[in-house]
Amino acid sequence: MSQRIPRIPLRIIMVQAAQLPVDASSGTFYAFESSVRHAVATAPAPSDPRTVTLVMFPEMHLFGTGDLPQKFAQEAQISAALTLPRKGTPGGRFSQASLRDGRAELSGSDSYPARFSQLAHELGIWLIPGTLCERVKDKRNAIYNTAAVWSPQGKLVASYRKICPWRPYEVYTPGTSFTVFDIPEVGRIGLTICYDAWFPEISRHVAWMGAELIVNLVRTTTPDRAQELVLARSNAIVNQSYVASLNAAAPQGFGRSILVGPEGEVLDQTDTDSPATITAELDLGHARDVRDTGTAGFNRLWHQFHAGDAEIPLPLYAGSITAERWKPDSFDPTTTQPPQKKTFKENP
Repeated sequence: MSQRIPRIPLRIIMVQAAQLPVDASSGTFYAFESSVRHAVATAPAPSDPRTVTLVMFPEMHLFGTGDLPQKFAQEAQISAALTLPRKGTPGGRFSQASLRDGRAELSGSDSYPARFSQLAHELGIWLIPGTLCERVKDKRNAIYNTAAVWSPQGKLVASYRKICPWRPYEVYTPGTSFTVFDIPEVGRIGLTICYDAWFPEISRHVAWMGAELIVNLVRTTTPDRAQELVLARSNAIVNQSYVASLNAAAPQGFGRSILVGPEGEVLDQTDTDSPATITAELDLGHARDVRDTGTAGFNRLWHQFHAGDAEIPLPLYAGSITAERWKPDSFDPTTTQPPQKKTFKENP
């Protein structure tokens, strides 16, 4: 086996916080901004000056509807839904006229992408601000539940629309594609949202696309959080990837966030529904090592099928397993190019 190229460490900061109100006021955003600054300022110092920081918040963090009846909660989120900028561009347009004291002078939820861009750039972090209500093009009363990622350059680098809304309770429009993104010299990260974790096909697919860390943003308000902790470990084990399952704090969420290693080991966990933060330094290359050498040194799941094996029909998916297609994509720490494996429908 060839020697692995060393990776830059990833400092992950998982903020288990209560939802903020959906009103999209400046006060709501500044409360969020304060949380981000506090999380970064109080996190343990990185062990390596090159360490990259990723800060994340739970599902629908900025779009809380409290105890509103479902109909009114849906209307509030539709009213506050935003439009994301084109990927690879700054998350909003800045000019001297739109800035005061270093802040974006914009209002409403459409100011959020610009504000995320500015904050990520100022702090030099990768930022996942929870999930967002995203407008569905040409459908006035429809929204996606979308996770979006901003880079330290202030650019929107990835977005993912939740494929499995929790039906019948959630009325979000389902997404139709899978998303991974690369942090140069660090590793590849895949995005899933809450109920997605209950469907092994979704975690499997982003792992097949090369994800060494699967981020699962959650707002679980029900006692089945206990089962989700099992699923976090299971998805890590069967895909040989890190899993970060970040739930909202009370009163909206059950908390109990968890960070799992690629062999299913619990690296850290919050035990209550109170606000809390998990901070850890990860070597995402370790996930690739586990895939190569095997879980516990034995189980090489991504090497199961060999050339010449018979094709295995999968009637559930109207498809099949073929050995040539089984091996996952690999992150190349020497390139800055985005993932190239595109065998699925892209977000429009």
